Amino acid sequence: MQENDPSYLEEVPPKDWERTPISVKKLVEKMGQRIEILEKQQAELLLVQQQLLEKINSTSKNSSSPPSSDPPGLEKKSEKQKSSKKRGGQPGHKGHSRDLYPIEECSEIIDHHPEECANCGANLNGSDTNPYRHQIVEIPPLIPIVIEHRLHQLTCTVCNAKTRAILPLEVNPSGYGVRVVALVALLSGVYRNSQRMVQSAMQEVFGIAISLGTVNKLRFEASDAVTTCVDEAKQYIHCSKVVGADETSFNQANLDGCNPQQRKAWLWVAVTPLVTFFEIALTRCTQAAQNLLGENFGGILNSDRHGAYNWVELERRQLCWAHLRREFIKISERKGVSAGLGIALIKQQEKLFELWHRVRDGTLARYEFIELVKDIKEQILILLQQAADYEIGYREKTPLSKTVRTCRQLLKFESAMWLFVTVEGVEPTNNAAERAIRPAVIWRRTSFGSQTEAGSNFVARMLTVVTTLKCQNRNVLEFMTQAIVAARSAKTAPSLLPQVVSDDDCDFLNAA
Repeated sequence: MQENDPSYLEEVPPKDWERTPISVKKLVEKMGQRIEILEKQQAELLLVQQQLLEKINSTSKNSSSPPSSDPPGLEKKSEKQKSSKKRGGQPGHKGHSRDLYPIEECSEIIDHHPEECANCGANLNGSDTNPYRHQIVEIPPLIPIVIEHRLHQLTCTVCNAKTRAILPLEVNPSGYGVRVVALVALLSGVYRNSQRMVQSAMQEVFGIAISLGTVNKLRFEASDAVTTCVDEAKQYIHCSKVVGADETSFNQANLDGCNPQQRKAWLWVAVTPLVTFFEIALTRCTQAAQNLLGENFGGILNSDRHGAYNWVELERRQLCWAHLRREFIKISERKGVSAGLGIALIKQQEKLFELWHRVRDGTLARYEFIELVKDIKEQILILLQQAADYEIGYREKTPLSKTVRTCRQLLKFESAMWLFVTVEGVEPTNNAAERAIRPAVIWRRTSFGSQTEAGSNFVARMLTVVTTLKCQNRNVLEFMTQAIVAARSAKTAPSLLPQVVSDDDCDFLNAA
């Protein structure tokens, strides 16, 4: 700032400024410099405030945060007018009653005959061919079956040597039967109980006393028993036509020395309609994604924009529109130009899904859907390009700069947004993978992860078995029992693959 250039004080006439004492000029100059510094600091503080507000207002609607992290009262209940109808079933509503067990499964049948007429008191005789059936379901006393093997020791009459009998090969030395092992795996892997809770349940419900160390050994036996069928499920994923993939953080300690650098573990999931595969790795990079899907994966991948999936060509990728919607909402919650862009993008996304729901319900033909989407696709492309054309600094961190960078990134993947429009069997969202990974997140929160690599393997294998069997409506306890029987007798383990062969299964079998 020059001494004879009072441009920052326009209201001061030049002649008066020239007659101003030098000391006052210097004071005014310092004040001007101070004002510039304060204005700069104010701008920086406003920027930080905007960033903090965006972080505080981050919810499952505008970020990848789970719904469980949302603050209470986020969802506002819609105000509905109170109905004049009474609570419960309305006239004409078909009632629901408890399903009765077949007569063949009844342990006992007791017939009750009325002795006299309820109207006149006369004696009644005969039988009812269609009596009213009322069943009482009870659980019998749970008493464990204990089989004792006595190994006798006999002394040789010739050399006086003592010889004790050995257990037959079919008798497991662990001291616990296959159903006990399967039940321990069920309580841990399906119902996500801790080892101490499993110990308590086995004692209180089944009367089986078992130590914590034995619980852990039986868990690992169950894990080893399903290794081959889980590997088979992984190969099935590698050969599938459409796969949804996702990942979430997981904690794996270094109790066994397998994680000396204390790296964060990641739980990966690959989902198909009938087979789901889980895997825990100490990395979130491309190598882990290739190991999950197979380096020669040739199917269609449904996922988010995580960089580990970028090795799959865009022509074979479908970006999750649920994630895209969160990005649009985040943009709309910013001020200025971003708000308008975000609102416009959300409107186009809502139009798209209105049409998609009609396709899914069968009220809109696929060819009509393809034609109607063309205009939506063009409008979204224009909006993204409009935002990307804004000039921003390299390190600028304003809300607008974030919007510009996001839109530029989306433009790079724009062709991967629309595969579901033309290819049947491809969903617009990756909700199937996110739903599959949710039980794993709950398990992680209640158990704080695993202590060893073997513990991580148990988690991944049990999640694979449980999720896959539920998709196929198969019994988990029965499958685990068969797998442990096969492992103890060195036979082939049961398969996790669908029992009804589809086109995808035929491709897998031919490839195998």
